[in-house]
Amino acid sequence: MIILVVNAGSSSLKFQLYQMKDETVLAKGKVERIGMESAILHFEPAGKQEIREVREILEHTTAFRKVMDILVHPVHGILQSVDQIEAVGHRVVHGGESFSGSVLVDEEVKREIKRLFDLAPLHNPAHILGIQAVEANMPDIPQAVVFDTAFHQTMPPTSYLYPIPMVLYKKHKIRRYGFHGMSHAYVSERAAAFLGRPLKELKLVTCHIGNGASCAAILGGRSMDTSMGMTPLEGLMMGTRSGDIDPAIVPVTMSKEDLTLAEVSSMLNRHSGLMAISGIGSDMREIEQAIKTGDRNASLAFEMYEYRLRKYIGAYAAAMNGLDAVVFTAGVGENSAMLRAAVCRNLSFLGIELDEQANERKESGEREITAPESKVKALVIPTNEELVIARDTYRLILHRNDVE
Repeated sequence: MIILVVNAGSSSLKFQLYQMKDETVLAKGKVERIGMESAILHFEPAGKQEIREVREILEHTTAFRKVMDILVHPVHGILQSVDQIEAVGHRVVHGGESFSGSVLVDEEVKREIKRLFDLAPLHNPAHILGIQAVEANMPDIPQAVVFDTAFHQTMPPTSYLYPIPMVLYKKHKIRRYGFHGMSHAYVSERAAAFLGRPLKELKLVTCHIGNGASCAAILGGRSMDTSMGMTPLEGLMMGTRSGDIDPAIVPVTMSKEDLTLAEVSSMLNRHSGLMAISGIGSDMREIEQAIKTGDRNASLAFEMYEYRLRKYIGAYAAAMNGLDAVVFTAGVGENSAMLRAAVCRNLSFLGIELDEQANERKESGEREITAPESKVKALVIPTNEELVIARDTYRLILHRNDVE
């Protein structure tokens, strides 16, 4: 079965084409700057030359049609016909309390995703555009949606409720939802396989550290707690997001600087974090390079970033009354030996003993970066959210076919 995975943003559409027989990627790419005359189509077919085209693409339906065209291109394409695609799977950021797992798309599912626009105004509307674009171009193909929040629906009320008036939860569903669920689920399963132990017996802290970042406490394969909250703003210090702050900062800043609520929200989401403290940018590679030149602001930004990450790992070890392994994943987690080393060295009280050479090795793939005698393991496991979407879509289609 061939499955197309789609991740639609407000002005972008990323895709990967999978052959599920052996879970190989046949092609991948993205359309950027949708809505502009200079939109860019990137296409990477397996075993063929990468393609880059600049053309006018004004909306998502056209963008998806361009993807279909390039997939069956007589020279650059990878398929004989788009009819070879048997299903499309979508990433959807917010599923609220309505979805604790992946589902096939129908009218009720679309209505519920739209109802959740207020909880994910930057993401869910774009995901609906992606679903509609597929419907317009391939009206008869089954579609599935896989939610970032679904994995965290196992959190107990002690984790997901905020200590604010309960009426706000009952009326407006204001609570912790958590994100990066597909990534946390994938790397926790891979960690168990790497360690050769049943997932249900493990206490893990998974650290998805990219431009956006979150930790999860995973007890017996289930999410017990996670650092992102009702929105992705809560939790760790990130590339441009503040993470945890005193909520009183919002009204005080609005009053002192004569800012609107939208302006304060923009400040906390787009102009804070590493960018704000370093004065350089949000890219950890640039921060680390500046540290080597003696830049004090870069050093401060790094130290704050590491400190807040380490606090969450320690807190989650306490919450689970123990810890078997810490897992680092995503762009920064997989590539920053400096950050991993700082975190692990400062968690020696938990029984983590870093293998400095293993940590410094520039290699891809799953690996351990702690010494053999380390009581708590530290692992680097590349994430693969697209594969999670493809697998869930495949499973749903097979189940539907069995029922029919």
